[in-house]
Amino acid sequence: MDRTAATAPGNSQPGAPYNSATLPDELRRPRGPRDPGDAWVEGDRGRFWGRFGSAGLLVHDPAKGVLLQHRALWSDKGGTWGLPGGALHQGEEAVHGALREAEEEAAVPPESVRVLFTSVFDVGYWTYTTVAVEVVEQFDPAISDPESLELQWVRLDLVSGKDLHPGFGASWPELHRRLLEGSAAR
Repeated sequence: MDRTAATAPGNSQPGAPYNSATLPDELRRPRGPRDPGDAWVEGDRGRFWGRFGSAGLLVHDPAKGVLLQHRALWSDKGGTWGLPGGALHQGEEAVHGALREAEEEAAVPPESVRVLFTSVFDVGYWTYTTVAVEVVEQFDPAISDPESLELQWVRLDLVSGKDLHPGFGASWPELHRRLLEGSAAR
């Protein structure tokens, strides 16, 4: 596994272990909605985060694997591994939202990636869009908000061995297949 240790905010030593107790209060679990999209929606197929839908960024570096986020324990399905992402703002396109969220949560610079494809999970009253991107300019991911315990580059063949967020786990086989097809076409 190719691992990139993230640097916790306020910790100037790269690779130093992340410890939420070292975070200032303003970087701990957010209190209350910060945007009108930060709310749960409920329906006959369950409860989902993001009034206007949600999106996540599947960052693929052919040399390192995919960038996974170890989700904060206080978050929904906390402690599992998934993608940096979150609730879309009203009127926000999914690609823009996924890039914004990944920059906010993992310091992924939008100019350092190229969109490969999108995949949409739609339950009728809510959607989640996975935006797959390829790294075109190397960068160091960093924990940049309280939603991550850890960030890690994981080889494609090792992703399914992680304790994945159930939604990401269900979509991973198809996403993996599409990433491999895209790599073979280049």
